Amino acid sequence: YGGMGLDFSYNIAVAEELGNIRCGGIPMAIGVQAGMATPALTRFGSHELKKQFLVPTIAGDFVACLGISEAGAGSDVANIKTTAVRKGDEYVINGGKMWITSGSQADWMCLLANTSEGPPHQNKSLICLPMNLPGIHVAKKIDKLGMRSSDTAQIFFEDVRVPCKNLIGEEGKGFTYQMLQFQEERLWGVATALTPMETIIQETIDYTRQRKVFGQPVLHNQTVHFRLAELATEVELLRSLLHRAVALYVEGNDVTKFASMAKLKAGRLTREVTDSCLQFWGGMGFTSEVLVSRFYRDLRLMSIGGGTDETMLSIICKYMDILPRK
Repeated sequence: YGGMGLDFSYNIAVAEELGNIRCGGIPMAIGVQAGMATPALTRFGSHELKKQFLVPTIAGDFVACLGISEAGAGSDVANIKTTAVRKGDEYVINGGKMWITSGSQADWMCLLANTSEGPPHQNKSLICLPMNLPGIHVAKKIDKLGMRSSDTAQIFFEDVRVPCKNLIGEEGKGFTYQMLQFQEERLWGVATALTPMETIIQETIDYTRQRKVFGQPVLHNQTVHFRLAELATEVELLRSLLHRAVALYVEGNDVTKFASMAKLKAGRLTREVTDSCLQFWGGMGFTSEVLVSRFYRDLRLMSIGGGTDETMLSIICKYMDILPRK
């Protein structure tokens, strides 16, 4: 379908390199295309669907977006309300999606919707939805704290008709497919955060080495150089966990626990690194002119998007068999 036939470790290598871009929005947009909206289609979609949607997406002619989150259901995927009711050989879609990256410009959406009234984990399906159909309303581009270069939309569906053949895989398997898709999304997100953290640490070293306070460089204060050493160590530990998870994933293992651990740690560590380093920049750190303040805003999303820290903790507890049963 136009790809290079490489394994997932190459996605991660690309993601780490994209971290050299001096903002979070561009790597995130590429990540949606390569690791969030397309894995389910690649794995479970029909040949016809892949020809129609995957080929132009890989070629870069189509922009893809992922339609999961709603105003009342973010990390709680099972609670989505958007419906796709089968009528003849079409689905009629009603509802809405929120926080949709690339939503204002997307050519198609990988949409998760309720296709029956069964149990919440068995009544959902993924559908390839062209974004130029009647009844699709892109309400607004959302004004955000960070990732400000990223187009994030709120979208409504009003009696949108899409052919049933646009269903990805089997009806009712959408939740399961999305949980698999989430693993790649979370690993990608971790990988894109590593290089920015290293960059911020290095730029903070350079700044505190030349910035003098009370007659000596800021860097010469033990609290500063010890803290930077701690942060650099944490980043390396996260990289090791990521690479272990990816190696296991490439071999075909379930890495849900490790991916959740890495995502949890990345969300917390990006906050720790950017906050600690911003402090060492003093007043300059509180301006929009320096990279550390941009990443302070951009990387805050890591603890929210693709599943919150708290959701990651619940998943880890489930795999440890310590989550209380309902």
